[in-house]
Amino acid sequence: MPKESLDKVLKDKVEPMVQEAMHRFMGITVPEISSDITDSIEKNPMISYNIDTSLSFKQAKRAFKKEFLKRMLQTNLGNVSLVAKVTGLDRRTIHRDIRGLNIDVKKIRNEMIRTEYYQKEAVDSILRNTLDNYKQAIQPQKLEKMYEKVGELSEDIVKTLPLKEMQWDDAEKEFEKEFIKKALAENNGNVSLTARKIRLRYETLHRKIKKLGIGS
Repeated sequence: MPKESLDKVLKDKVEPMVQEAMHRFMGITVPEISSDITDSIEKNPMISYNIDTSLSFKQAKRAFKKEFLKRMLQTNLGNVSLVAKVTGLDRRTIHRDIRGLNIDVKKIRNEMIRTEYYQKEAVDSILRNTLDNYKQAIQPQKLEKMYEKVGELSEDIVKTLPLKEMQWDDAEKEFEKEFIKKALAENNGNVSLTARKIRLRYETLHRKIKKLGIGS
């Protein structure tokens, strides 16, 4: 049975789930809210990864690659050949990264790694940010009931989302884009300050911003 695509899951399962929650807890249904939520989820390929801007760019990228490979190994039962096929990396590179990043493949094979934590945190944030945008349009009492159920709703949404497997080149690009966007937002768009905080040369950061299409 083929895996359902993300857009189909969002349209057929997540959107009705959000609408049903609104009807149950607020007594009204606002289609724009469910549409905004599913759009935000669809546009965030890094939704299940923690983007930690307290680290330098280099440190954060190393941590991301370790987590990325751990998840791919988990998904593919520790089979390096399958991981190579999925990620577009050759087996030799993966074996080198496993050693260099201190990934315990045997441990991964013997236990399930909970990857849902960051995904739920990200969905929580999307739900709350979307509801915040409608504060002026919905009665506070009704909106408060919805806020109270965000944790339960985000948990239900995460359970329906299909696992997203990515080629390493795509994952690397998306990580850099999300990391830099977050770092810039935390520093009010100041490129010089951001470069210092994440320990990149100004010229390097400026080049990446342009290459990744950030802010364009």
